[in-house]
Parts: sequence; structure tokens; C-alpha cells
Amino acid sequence: MIRLRPAASALLLLLVSTPLAAQSSLGGAQGTGGGSGGQGTLQPPRPAQPAPLRPAPDQVLRPPAGAAPQGSATRPATPPATRPAPARPVPEARPAQPNRPQATPTPRRAPPTQAAPPTPVKRPPAARAAGAAAGVAAGAAATGAAGSAPPPPASPAPSPQELQQPSVGSATGLPIPRFVSLRSDEVNLRIGPDTRFPIEWTYQRRDLPVEILREYNQWRRIRDMDGTEGWVHQSTLAGRRTFLVRGEERSLHSAEGEASAVVARLMPGVVGRIRSCKASSSWCEVQVEGHRGYIQRSAIWGLQAGEDVN
Repeated sequence: MIRLRPAASALLLLLVSTPLAAQSSLGGAQGTGGGSGGQGTLQPPRPAQPAPLRPAPDQVLRPPAGAAPQGSATRPATPPATRPAPARPVPEARPAQPNRPQATPTPRRAPPTQAAPPTPVKRPPAARAAGAAAGVAAGAAATGAAGSAPPPPASPAPSPQELQQPSVGSATGLPIPRFVSLRSDEVNLRIGPDTRFPIEWTYQRRDLPVEILREYNQWRRIRDMDGTEGWVHQSTLAGRRTFLVRGEERSLHSAEGEASAVVARLMPGVVGRIRSCKASSSWCEVQVEGHRGYIQRSAIWGLQAGEDVN
């Protein structure tokens, strides 16, 4: 319960009694005077300024919730300032680069293959080829012409010494048999040791290895890889040692042994040069055109068994 001080209670009584006194004084003046000769008109009393209310000693007045404290200026609430986000640099436009092809691994290069030339090793002489092309129809006339012509010289009968295989040449004193090579791309193989004897074959492969079996003055009886034998002039032969690949495709290695790298692959019929071949080794160092390496002794023809070539 709110307690009021004496001054406050007197003020309330005064406010309540003031309208009543004004009404009685106005009414008495109208009843007694009736005119302007009576007492002067009383001005209504001015309302007394109410004394400020002071809270009782045991009452503590608090401002309403949310009200600003007295004597302090209330600032309008301002939203917190937001800092603008820093502008990110725009990357410069670069010209479009053409699509580059992706690098592909280089395939491993296979060793080259060396093939024999298409030219045949040997061919029959032109005269024999023309005679074979004449046909059966001209057989009788050819037989008559051959009967009138002198017969070709017969091969000399071999002496008893020639029937035996010599160990050295009668003209040079070199070991027989031995390997040599053809000096040119055209070498005539005759049936006898003289130009009077007909040509049986013509070799067309320079450096082809051949084996000398006999010697007769300036003539040498040779044998090729196929077993064909005949006589050639010694001027058509060279002492250069060569070989011929036989059998099947062979590998030319960079060193002795199958585990070494393959330098080239040699086809049957390929002719190369022998650089060195030890009698105690099964590998020979050879060269075929620009390729140099090692090949097994058993894969080539042009060496004697157990021969040492330096």
C-alpha cells in the first residue's frame, strides 16, 4: 500500500473542496446581490501545482523494461556496419592455346631385317637357256646340226693323284680345301680348266663364299653351298673371307651369347664378311653392310670345322 506524506494529502483535499466553494460563492452572490452593487467577483483560484511525487523510503521505482535511463540520450539503433567484401582480382583473359597432341611413348624400334638380294646366285649360260627354249619341234634339226658340228672337248681324265684329295694346292702350296670368295658379280663356272670348255653356270653374287677343292695352273676347282662344282679362273677369286647365312632367319647379337641385344636379323642367303672367328669359340664376329655383331658358327657357311680366322 502506497503511503503519502501530509503535504500530498492536503493537496488532494484542496483539489476536492475547491469546486464546492466556488459553487457556493457564486450562488450566494446571485441570491443576495442580484446586481452589480454587491461585492466584487472572486476569481477562481488557480490550481496548485502538484508537488512531485516522491517515492516512499521503502519503495524503489524502476524504469519499465526496455526504457532508456533518465538523463541519457537514446541513440537510434543503427545496424552494424558491414564491411564490403574485398574485390577479387579478375584474371586476365589469355588467348586460347591450340590443343597440343599428347605425347605418345615412342615405340621400341625393332632390329632391322637384312634380306638377301633378289638376284639369283647363279644362272645357266645363255646358250643353254636358248637351246632349252627351242622346244621339242626343233629337236630333230638340232640333232642333225649337232651331228655335223665338232663335239666339245672332253674333260681330262683325272690322274691317280687327283683322285685323292690333296692337302695343299699344286700351284700355290696353300691348304686344300680352303674358302675364298667371288671377286665380281659375274663369274663363269666351266666344266673344265680352260676357256675351251663350256660354261655350266654363271654366278651373280659378289663376295659369295666358295670352297677350293683343286688347283690346275691358273684354274681352281670350286664348290658352292649347294654342292655344285666346276672350274673358274683364279683371277675371279679373292682371299677375302665371307659367309652365307643358311637354314633359317638368324639373329646378329651385340656380344657373344644369346642374352645379348639383337643388332639385326639376317634372312637365309644373306652374305657378310667374317672379321674374326676363334677355333675355340662357337661365336664369330661378322659384319653385314653397316651392322656389326656376333653370330653362331653353326648358322653360317664359309668356315672349316675348327678353323681360326683372324
